[in-house]
Amino acid sequence: MSRKGNCFDNAVMENFFGHLKEELFHHVRFLSTDALETALHEYISWYNTERI
Repeated sequence: MSRKGNCFDNAVMENFFGHLKEELFHHVRFLSTDALETALHEYISWYNTERI
């Protein structure tokens, strides 16, 4: 359960979103929401199977 003011509760998600922003969003400009959605699905699949 996430507690207010406790940074350790959210550390895993903060880490994931930091990687997501650096590895995906800072290098690509998406022309449509469909392209963004596809890229997110591919990134999450890659992150969960190959990156870890």
